[in-house]
Amino acid sequence: MTGSPDPTTPSILAWAGGLPALRRLTTVFYARVPHDPVLAPVFAGMDADHPEHVALWLAEVFGGPADYTAHRGGHPHMARQHLGRGITEQQRRRWVDLLLDAADEVGLPTDPEFRAVFVYYLEWGTRMALVYSGDDPPPIDAADVPIWQWGQTPPWQPDRRDESD
Repeated sequence: MTGSPDPTTPSILAWAGGLPALRRLTTVFYARVPHDPVLAPVFAGMDADHPEHVALWLAEVFGGPADYTAHRGGHPHMARQHLGRGITEQQRRRWVDLLLDAADEVGLPTDPEFRAVFVYYLEWGTRMALVYSGDDPPPIDAADVPIWQWGQTPPWQPDRRDESD
């Protein structure tokens, strides 16, 4: 994703609290997954380093260093992790819901601008995971990790009511 953010505006990653905040998010989230009846089957046998890998992925997506690409193989590697998993819409939605609960628990920002961009990526990313996990996935190519930036959602405007009412 592209955009032209003001260079003085912090990246989404910085706004979220940096990699430490995303590590807290993925640690809390993935600690719950094995106990969730909807998601446990998807993550059965999950590698102990999975929360760290997802934190690095999210950090790169939200404007941080390309550490996931450098150490894990970037977008092609991530896409391959979903092949043949047969993720359902119920599992996709549950993943988003539990991740948002974890975001609240670990104190990620709740301002409308951050949450709009955060949820926008979660929706897009999980729908791509659904596509890659299905019966006829697209080719896994050398696409770059998508980078989410501010300005991809309309800016929040407070409700302006006519004071004459």
